[in-house]
Amino acid sequence: MFEILTTEQMYEADRKTIAAGTPGDVLMENAGAAVVEEIISRWSPRSVTVLCGPGNNGGDGFVIARLLRNAGWPVRLGLLCDSEKLTGDAALNASRWDGAVERLSPALLVGAELVVDCVFGAGLARPIEGELADLVYAVDACGSPVVAVDVPTGVDGNTGDVRGVAIRANLTVTFCRAKPGHYLLPGRILCGQLVVRDIGIPDQAIRDIRPTLMRNDPPCWRAGIHWPGVDGHKYHRGHLLVMGGATMTGAARLVARAARRAGAGLLTVVAEPAALPVYAADSPGIMTASIAGLDDLLKDCRHNALVIGPGFGVGDETRSRVIPLLHYCRCTVLDADALTSFAEQPSTLFFAIQGPTVLTPHEGEFARLFPDIEGDKLSRARAAAKRSGATVLIKGVDTVIAAPDGRAAINAIDAPWLATAGSGDVLAGIIGGLMAQGMEMFDAACMGVWLHARAGAELGPGLIAEDIPEHLPVLLGELWHALPK
Repeated sequence: MFEILTTEQMYEADRKTIAAGTPGDVLMENAGAAVVEEIISRWSPRSVTVLCGPGNNGGDGFVIARLLRNAGWPVRLGLLCDSEKLTGDAALNASRWDGAVERLSPALLVGAELVVDCVFGAGLARPIEGELADLVYAVDACGSPVVAVDVPTGVDGNTGDVRGVAIRANLTVTFCRAKPGHYLLPGRILCGQLVVRDIGIPDQAIRDIRPTLMRNDPPCWRAGIHWPGVDGHKYHRGHLLVMGGATMTGAARLVARAARRAGAGLLTVVAEPAALPVYAADSPGIMTASIAGLDDLLKDCRHNALVIGPGFGVGDETRSRVIPLLHYCRCTVLDADALTSFAEQPSTLFFAIQGPTVLTPHEGEFARLFPDIEGDKLSRARAAAKRSGATVLIKGVDTVIAAPDGRAAINAIDAPWLATAGSGDVLAGIIGGLMAQGMEMFDAACMGVWLHARAGAELGPGLIAEDIPEHLPVLLGELWHALPK
């Protein structure tokens, strides 16, 4: 269940399932029952207020209210519209509810020990304002746990954006597959804990839709890992060249450490001669070379991958280095200074990209390189990948990775401890190390983000960037041992 569906794709999956013979009211009953199971597994019986809207999300609410009351829970139900205005499966389930239907208002929250939000689902088409906004504020202020059905009211299911105002949930239960808004900020935070439940939509319906967006989990890229063979040697695992800065040497040293831990067979730091002793002293497994001999190094096809940017310096000199290097069509990661140096002439960079290339900007670097691309994070990443011809990775809690062909993935691992100096350099090194071993650029970017985030989550408080590479053998070992033997 790692595919992510847009709201439109989810509607299509519903339609295909109903057309194949599963009645819509059965899907709605299954959805309501799934929510009730999640509620009962977490809370003891208590006073519940169910807030219902005019569509199928509200229909789910009628099912939830009925099943909770049948289980002995005291339930109040509020509806945004008159019951007579409900249609389809929502109207059918409203008719099955024989309790009171009250007007949707903050008064419903008095005495509520649990609130179930079924006002609007992922397909919200207009901002929440007026009296409904007052209700949202009241829900957020009531202090009781909130369970959102599909997405919290006010959150755009496709983008995670807030339309006007939004409810902050403790638990969000959605169905079949997650939506982009469950993982993209700020929706990701407003959802609280996310649970995805099966309600009877067959996997074939999802395959027929052919989703191109994934939650960044190992099933997305595990088959693309180049594990070393029994008869392999270090050159089979690639030789990565890391461009080292003359003064800010720490960044390239972190890149080098991460790339080697990620599996690169050999690694050479290329820098100005005066800085080479610093790099040589960092680790006995690192080789060094003068930047004056870089062209000669690249004439050897065994030097098959590059990481350029961390600590390298911003300006004309960096631009003059990057463009010729891209013409060698090596697997390349461009990060930090290698991106900012092209803020005034990004088209020059994009024109030069010819081989497999990954760009790893944070939001500030992205804005400098793609100043005219606006919108939600997923749309921006896809547009940037298409324009540049590179895989584009926009960093953050909700890191998005997008390929030029439209494939994309969203990080779903919370790792706030990664907000520390040098963490991005480590990520660039991991991706470079994976690409050096022959991994396709989109898969390498996705796997790199996953390893980076998992390390951050598992190491936790006190993490510094130097810790991340040392945890990679643990994570890689888990992936290796999970292979069929």
